[in-house]
Amino acid sequence: MARLSKEKKKRRPSRGAKKRPNTIEKKIEARKPAETEWIKTGIPGFDALLKGGIPGGRTILVAGGPGTGKTIFCLQTLYNAVRNGHNCLYITLEELPMRLRHHMREFGWDVEEAEKAGFKIIQRDPFKIARTVEALLESVKGRLPMELTEVTEIVPKGSKPYMIVLDSISALESAFTGRPESYRIYIEQLFRLFEKIGATTFLITETQEAPKTFSRTGVEEFLADGVFVVYYFKVGDLRVRAIEILKMRGVKHVNKIVPFQITDHGMEVFPGERLYEIREAE
Repeated sequence: MARLSKEKKKRRPSRGAKKRPNTIEKKIEARKPAETEWIKTGIPGFDALLKGGIPGGRTILVAGGPGTGKTIFCLQTLYNAVRNGHNCLYITLEELPMRLRHHMREFGWDVEEAEKAGFKIIQRDPFKIARTVEALLESVKGRLPMELTEVTEIVPKGSKPYMIVLDSISALESAFTGRPESYRIYIEQLFRLFEKIGATTFLITETQEAPKTFSRTGVEEFLADGVFVVYYFKVGDLRVRAIEILKMRGVKHVNKIVPFQITDHGMEVFPGERLYEIREAE
């Protein structure tokens, strides 16, 4: 027994000795995800619909019919992010940049100051993108699909925006008319590109007034982390604007359609109200 006690003492580390790192502990530590950054839109009332906010780096579809407020939602979100010191990029495939700047000024937003601080609006031609993609796919026939580096033209080289808006993927899909497979390949690569950049990205998509699907092909809503739906309902003889968080992976959110208004200062959401309450108040 005495000999056994001495052997145990020899194996026991001294008090001053450093603990040797455990390989298993190191592997577990390496697998721990980085702390999530929670993104706020800054739109009055909207962030109350999400517990914590939007996880940073996610891709969100902003779906709705014409004139529902999708563009205002995205412009306001980016404008607020720029005011908080972040670089943001708005990619337009349809509306002219000067028209978007005009919309912003109508709400009293200082566009010139925002652009100095890191807000950038660029225009891309969806038909040129479609032709380029078709040429690339033709060149790689019988080999692997095109590389990620070959779809980066839509985002300026070397830019690392905090937020991106693409307005709209409906325009992009229309440019690929008759070539759905090419569009599907491109949109999958595009999602991978945004993920690699690490920006929180909002993709605007046009739908019917009361949609059952929230993208034209269904591929986008499957790939997206979240889907925000904007409505312009007819309630009696009135039109009421409303918004819904249909999906947000990994985040608890309010499961109801809530009204909002477009004021002189932008969009304002009323998370505690219901659509029928708007009608009864009139």
